[in-house]
Amino acid sequence: MALINPLLVLVGGFLGSGKTTLLLEAAARLSKGGTRVALITNDQGGALVDTRLGAASGTETEEITGGCFCCRFSDLIDSAERLRRHNPQVIFAEPVGSCIDISATVLQPIKRFYGDRYRLAPFTVLVDPQRAKELLAPGADQYLSYLFTNQLAEADLVCFSKADLYNEFPELPTGPATRLSATTGEGVAEWLREVLAGTAVAGSHLLKDVDYEHYAEAEASLGWLNWQAKLQLTDPLSPAAIVGPLLDDLDDLLSRNSVQIAHLKIFDQAPTGYLKASLCRNGDEPFVNGALDASPAQRHELLLNLRASGSPELLRTIVNEAAGKLPGKMSILHFESFRPAPPKPEHRIGTL
Repeated sequence: MALINPLLVLVGGFLGSGKTTLLLEAAARLSKGGTRVALITNDQGGALVDTRLGAASGTETEEITGGCFCCRFSDLIDSAERLRRHNPQVIFAEPVGSCIDISATVLQPIKRFYGDRYRLAPFTVLVDPQRAKELLAPGADQYLSYLFTNQLAEADLVCFSKADLYNEFPELPTGPATRLSATTGEGVAEWLREVLAGTAVAGSHLLKDVDYEHYAEAEASLGWLNWQAKLQLTDPLSPAAIVGPLLDDLDDLLSRNSVQIAHLKIFDQAPTGYLKASLCRNGDEPFVNGALDASPAQRHELLLNLRASGSPELLRTIVNEAAGKLPGKMSILHFESFRPAPPKPEHRIGTL
């Protein structure tokens, strides 16, 4: 069977903007209609919640770890080639939520070197309305604001996410943005039609004179932590009974240590079902995917991804304290806390 040239749909946006939620909803819609889809996730570290969530949803999923797409461009192409053997018609890909300069370092190189194998959809950047209000306000964190505004500047399409949660949407420096909600479905079909139409230019905007030293400082202004463990219980508990208290304990401990959450995600896979819960800021109500009604089980596999304002050492201490309250016998499979290394793109094409 001859391989087709799949459409690569990259969706960026700041940490917690809802990229994975949108892509899994879009994948489900397309699959239901008979379109073959796949997903590529991306992170600075390993043990990714998004990868497990994608696989649990039934989507063929690859992941790029240890750096963003620009720094792991060859890995991105290798992953796309592995997926291409399954003949997907659409491959969704979400870059790390702190990444900028995607057009010059990912989209343009794909067009120049791999245009005979992949078609490119317009680059979408998702915007959480509350996060936009925070990062565009006077006195906003200079580093996070730098990342956020540059993400907007290179987007082909800008969409407000979580439209079901907000009545007010801030004015963006790039102009009006469409609104969508992966939870209610508002705007998702319209967005899919636009990105799949093949009429808009991908990578139509380039960032000029990116200060990579400032970019590196901005990414390193947050501590990153990825954790994975197996939990064996004597008395069975549901995933909700594990994830809920753990998320509450982490939120409380981070707040008491004056650590601001940029994104916190927990995933629990049990034989009876899976559950993912996430927070985008301290004290928020969690966003939940999966089976809230999954039955109790003795075996659980947990993944935790945290991006927050504290040092890696402090984040590790807090996670150890919260995880230490979990019942049963725990085996740690993966534990890393760090600040991202300076980005070093494999390619940068600064012309359209």
